[in-house]
Amino acid sequence: MFSYDDYKEIIRIIQSTGRHCNYTEALHKEKFVIMRHDVEYSVERAYQMAKVEQSMDFISTYFFQWTNNTYNILSRRNMDMIKDMHERGQHIGLHFALNGMTDMQQIRKRIKMEIEILSEMFGFEITEFSVHRPSHDILRENIKLDGILNAYQDEFFTFADKITDDTKLKVKYMSDANHIWRYGYPDESNITGYDKVQILVHPFSWCRAGYDNFENYKSLLQEKYLELVNSIDNECKDFGEFKDYFLEKDVR
Repeated sequence: MFSYDDYKEIIRIIQSTGRHCNYTEALHKEKFVIMRHDVEYSVERAYQMAKVEQSMDFISTYFFQWTNNTYNILSRRNMDMIKDMHERGQHIGLHFALNGMTDMQQIRKRIKMEIEILSEMFGFEITEFSVHRPSHDILRENIKLDGILNAYQDEFFTFADKITDDTKLKVKYMSDANHIWRYGYPDESNITGYDKVQILVHPFSWCRAGYDNFENYKSLLQEKYLELVNSIDNECKDFGEFKDYFLEKDVR
């Protein structure tokens, strides 16, 4: 369910509707399907997913965190990948982490500040954000900022304190959070059965083979381990004599 071939089938269904668009375009449409990616843990997996999309002439929006413990958005390698994605037509946004903040005015100021900094660092304008693990208070707040679009604002997302089978949704929302599809799988019936659809796909969950939860985390940790070994090797000339040992080591 989480292989690139599975993802290509989701793209095929979206393309068949003729309703695929980005957030700016969706503001002016009565029917739309938005594909969004919140990037957790790995910029590399986001980059690979963007290549899959490019092979199908498909554009989506990738939201990256400014404060993430598992990747540095401003490292040279990550910036090169993100800039390349942008140059190939992908939309780049901010995946905003609350980091304990609850004051809504402070949150608004911080979102604008992070967007301004990232726009300056990347050399292109960022005008969209999503919130990492949004609380009900955040969703209920329906944050709207001048010139900036929120993936969770009410044009793109329907909030309800408790969703049941009888809840009427202005926008159908589906997400693969934590490697589990929530609120339905984006098959043909769910994508075509609603006028307005937003799909959240996390790139870290997807790869060529398509793993279950355990095997996916295992492969992700192996990738991050290799990334760390290579980073230390690039930074420290004395590490070279130990590199082969750490590359051969069985990481569990």
